[in-house]
Amino acid sequence: MHKISYLVYQFFNIIMLLMLVRVLLSWIPNINWYKEPIYSLRRFTDYIFEPFRKFIPPIGMLDISPIFAFIAISLLQRLCLILLATLGL
Repeated sequence: MHKISYLVYQFFNIIMLLMLVRVLLSWIPNINWYKEPIYSLRRFTDYIFEPFRKFIPPIGMLDISPIFAFIAISLLQRLCLILLATLGL
């Protein structure tokens, strides 16, 4: 794997890790979402989750939009890596 492909791969992995941390933190009932660094994490991941929340309503009290966000980010990662591979990067 070339250096650029590796960096792109890791970039998407970091995004998915941050998304996972956000989802896990949402299970903690008394967390203060307005305290740093959690506030910045929330703002960053909201940019990713919000488009999916507009089209995917919660099922009861369960927000399943992160599942679709993970799928979309994973597909985007693969697409970018395929594109870089075809370019020889």
